[in-house]
Amino acid sequence: MRDLLRKLRAIVEHERALHGDLLPLPPADEASSSSPTSPADSPSPSRTALDDAAPDTDMPNYDLFGNQVDPAEDPSLPPSERIEALIPDDAPYKDADALEAVEQYLADNILVPIDEDRENPVFGVGDPEADLVIIGEAPGRNEDEEGEPFVGRAGQLLDKILDAINFEREDVYITNILKSRPPRNRNPKSEEVDAHLPVLYKQIALIRPAIILTVGKVAGNTLLDRSSSLSNLRDQEHDFYGIPLMATYHPAALLRNSQWKRPTWEDVKLLRTRYDQLRDET
Repeated sequence: MRDLLRKLRAIVEHERALHGDLLPLPPADEASSSSPTSPADSPSPSRTALDDAAPDTDMPNYDLFGNQVDPAEDPSLPPSERIEALIPDDAPYKDADALEAVEQYLADNILVPIDEDRENPVFGVGDPEADLVIIGEAPGRNEDEEGEPFVGRAGQLLDKILDAINFEREDVYITNILKSRPPRNRNPKSEEVDAHLPVLYKQIALIRPAIILTVGKVAGNTLLDRSSSLSNLRDQEHDFYGIPLMATYHPAALLRNSQWKRPTWEDVKLLRTRYDQLRDET
C-alpha cells in the first residue's frame, strides 16, 4: 500500500507540475444559483502564474503507473540525451563538452590493467561532427604503436571500402569499444568493456552521428547488448537509442576470408543508401 501511495503521489505531483493546481467545478445547482461573472470581471492569470505551471524540464518522466522512465529508454528524448544517460554520474568526463577533454582523461588515467601495458591510448580519429561513426572491437599492434585506430592492413582495407561508397577517412569518425590493445589481440574481457564503454558512449553523445556502422561481431553485440552471430546482425537496421545502426564484417576478417567481401560490399551499399536518406530528411 505504501508503494502504491508513493506512485500515486508521484503522478499527482507530475500532473501538478504540468497543469498547475486545478480547482474542481462547483455542483450544477450552485453554479446556476450564483451570480454570473463577466469575463471582464474575472482576474486573468498573471505571467508568473503561467510560468509556474510550466513543466520542469529537469523533472523525471513517469509512465501511467507512476514509475520513473529510464531516460535512455525514453523515445521522446534526442539520442544524445538518451546515450548520455548511460554514462555513470560519477564519471569525471560526463559533463565534458568536447572530445579533447575526454581523450585527455583517457590518456591520464588507468581504468583497467590493459591500460598500463599500452604504448598509446587509441581514442578515435576523424570528423568530430561526423554523420557516420564506425566502431570496431579493439586496437591491434599497429594501432597501439601509433595511437590511431585502423592504421594497419585492416585500416588500409577499411579506407578502400569507404572510398568505394564515396567516403573519405576524414569524412567519418572511427573508434573502437576498447581504447587499449588486449594482449595478443584476444577478445575483450567484460570488465574491460565495462570500463571503456562509457567513454565510447560519451564520444557518440558528443559527435551526434546520423548513423553507426559496427565492424565485427564483438562491436555489434556489445552496442546492441546481444549475443548473436554476425550473420544475424548484418543485412538489417538496428536501433541504438534512436540512432540507426548497421553491422558488417571487420576488415581484418576480410583479409583472412575473402568469401566475406561480397556480403560486406552489400552491407556498405545499404549503409550508403540509408545514410543518403537520413541526410535528405535533415
